[in-house]
Amino acid sequence: MPGRVPHALCTAALAAVVAVSPAAPTAVAEPSGPGPAPAAGKAPQSVAGLLTQLQTLYRKAEEAGELYNGTEEELRKRAAEARKLRAELERARAVLDSGRRDAGRLARDQYQGRTDFSVYVQLLLAQDPARALEQSHVIERAQAGRTAAVDRLTDAEKHAEALAAKARAAQERQRVLAAQRKKQRDSVRSQLRGIEAMLASLSAEQLAAISALEEKNIGAAQDALTASGAFSTARPPSEEGGEAVRYAVEQIGKPYVWGAEGPESYDCSGLTSRAWSAAGRDIPRTSQEQWRRLPKVPVGSLRPGDLVVYFPKATHVALYIGDGLVVQAPRPGATVKVSLLASNPLLGAVRPDPGSASLPAYTLPELPEEATSGADTGYDAPDA
Repeated sequence: MPGRVPHALCTAALAAVVAVSPAAPTAVAEPSGPGPAPAAGKAPQSVAGLLTQLQTLYRKAEEAGELYNGTEEELRKRAAEARKLRAELERARAVLDSGRRDAGRLARDQYQGRTDFSVYVQLLLAQDPARALEQSHVIERAQAGRTAAVDRLTDAEKHAEALAAKARAAQERQRVLAAQRKKQRDSVRSQLRGIEAMLASLSAEQLAAISALEEKNIGAAQDALTASGAFSTARPPSEEGGEAVRYAVEQIGKPYVWGAEGPESYDCSGLTSRAWSAAGRDIPRTSQEQWRRLPKVPVGSLRPGDLVVYFPKATHVALYIGDGLVVQAPRPGATVKVSLLASNPLLGAVRPDPGSASLPAYTLPELPEEATSGADTGYDAPDA
């Protein structure tokens, strides 16, 4: 694997020291759109410039990846909707066929002189009018039955036509989403090729310098969080939150693969959504939707199981496990690991189970020996 970043490049390569308070998370400038990857070209000479360029490449790749995840989720929902519509349409067509058979019988009865009208005439011409009046209700019921058969046929035709139109629309939507997904997949691949080119252009000395600067930035950001009192109170998780933490810890060491949601590999939101699913609660698939739809909590009120969301566009997410630590699937080429909460520029936090009571006590699960080690950045080509 060319251009592998060493261990100390823990996460997305901070552009600057991030000082965060519970009331007002600090925002950092973010690249616009997933667009084409920046050309590798001549690398900036300053360490800070190299760090910023590398961060930009990773940010664009992850943003493109989360767009892909969102489209993949939408396509999955549309496919389920299309299957449901096809089943409904099949049932509607069966009802329509039955109605057409009833209509055919009505047409044959009338052609063969067995209509209600001919029976009515026969009764009127009967020699016993009283008997005709007694049997009039028989005529009315027969006529009502035939009218109902015609009405059912008409309704069945309308229902089948409406379902067929919906099924066609769903199929077209699937086609559009599939094309969009392919475009986004290609965009991710383009971003990752840019990362590979960038890393391959750096010397060992440059990589070491970037690593040292990043460690300094992350440490300063974590110190700022500690000074703010964010970790001054230990809060136990809910029972579900504890289950989510245990699941996430069990995934440590598994590889990051964009678009993956387990059980053998993960991307950032694939890990957090699967951890909470394992705890019995379904949450949105992507980091943006997790940030948008889940209740927000102050950083100073974090409890294990909460999700920590990073970058102004909410394009990265990790799961808080307590003591100022998170479990995350950091970047391509890395593995699921434990990192400092401030390992990326913090946007805020959300809680998947706001109404659940906290456990009486909580002990951080035993972490694997290498839980905090290993490269957090690098390059792996996505699966076809």
